[in-house]
Amino acid sequence: MAAAVKALNAKIRSNPVADYLCSTHFWGPASNFGIPLAAVMDTNKPEELISGPMTIALMGYSGTFMRYALAVQPKNWLLFGCHVVNFGAQSTQGYRYLNYWKFGGREKSLEAKAKEGAESIVDSAKGAAEQAKGKAKEVADKVKS
Repeated sequence: MAAAVKALNAKIRSNPVADYLCSTHFWGPASNFGIPLAAVMDTNKPEELISGPMTIALMGYSGTFMRYALAVQPKNWLLFGCHVVNFGAQSTQGYRYLNYWKFGGREKSLEAKAKEGAESIVDSAKGAAEQAKGKAKEVADKVKS
């Protein structure tokens, strides 16, 4: 059994592509890509859900491992790319967090929601007024006839 495993390993390691696909240089970054994908998807979520401390921690994590990916031999470009994407997504989230909580984005958002609510009230009031006007006209027509 050990000889069969050793022969299979030798066959895999003799092919450079198979060797790479069976290495931690591939599977480490491949399994790690869930973090940047989640970060990119989170850019569509509301700003009030962003955690500032977690964003800073993930930026530090990605910055550290970008450096690590280039420090190991051979350089792990897939890991580097994974952390570049994550660092970019976390930077975007950090900007959104600061804009919302520190630079007036929250107030603008609340103001826009208030205006939207006021407009819907005005629209419904206009609709009710038109409906009342139509009913009044019906009553007036019945009285005339």
